[in-house]
Amino acid sequence: MMLRRTSIFLLLAGLGFTQACQASSHKDQGTRYLRFSVDGQEAYGILEGDQVRQLSGDLYGEWEKTETTHALSDVTILVPSKNPSKVLALAGNYKSHIGDSEPNPYPEPFIKLPSSLLPQGGDIVQPADTDPVHYEAEVVIVIGKRARNVSLEQAMDYVLGITCGNDISARTWQRNDVQWWRAKAADTFSPTGPYILSGVDFSDLNMVLKVNGEVRQEAKISDMIHGIAESVSFISKYVTLEPGDLIFTGTPGTTKGMQPGDEVTVEIDGVGVLKNKVVAAGS
Repeated sequence: MMLRRTSIFLLLAGLGFTQACQASSHKDQGTRYLRFSVDGQEAYGILEGDQVRQLSGDLYGEWEKTETTHALSDVTILVPSKNPSKVLALAGNYKSHIGDSEPNPYPEPFIKLPSSLLPQGGDIVQPADTDPVHYEAEVVIVIGKRARNVSLEQAMDYVLGITCGNDISARTWQRNDVQWWRAKAADTFSPTGPYILSGVDFSDLNMVLKVNGEVRQEAKISDMIHGIAESVSFISKYVTLEPGDLIFTGTPGTTKGMQPGDEVTVEIDGVGVLKNKVVAAGS
């Protein structure tokens, strides 16, 4: 009898543990937000399986869920942030990218342009007067509320979530120009999206970039030299971050040039897949 009771207890305990793990796993899925257009109207929404629940209001301000839903296949996904006041990007933020070079003691951001942002499915334009542009898979921080001189401990309170980014780079211009204004911020050079993942621990998520289905880059967010909280805190000491601002956080490994016709994807666990095609200028 004692053995049977013990077995039942262990079975129930096991079931409880399994249910707790399932609940934890479900909770860890977080929320995926998106900005989209349908029937000529723009809105923010929450992804619910293959449906998009429309929100009323501003994702970066006051909002609430509505009863309106759309099939994901019926909407056009837009860049997650409509009018970011600034787009920043970090240089040299993965050891696998900088090689034997000494890591920067603090985050080193440079400025991209909001006009370079490109949504899911948009075409990356290869300029006619430079070598083939390179891909750079990056985690993009999406700022949720105004951040000025925030502490490391409080920094994540100002982060709405993360999304996928591709810091397209024209290496010839990057090497030879005094500034990186066109090498990193020409039109279409900042694909971003498709969704914003919020409400999870980002540290152990994996990021993969593929060109025509072939893996070219892969890393975990925890591989960053300067993490999300550190980057937000540091930048906010000198530049006020506004809701919807975007921070590209650097790329891992090595990069190569792409050719017109290539399809490049960036996937981050839980976020989704950012897919874009390279086309020649004028095509």
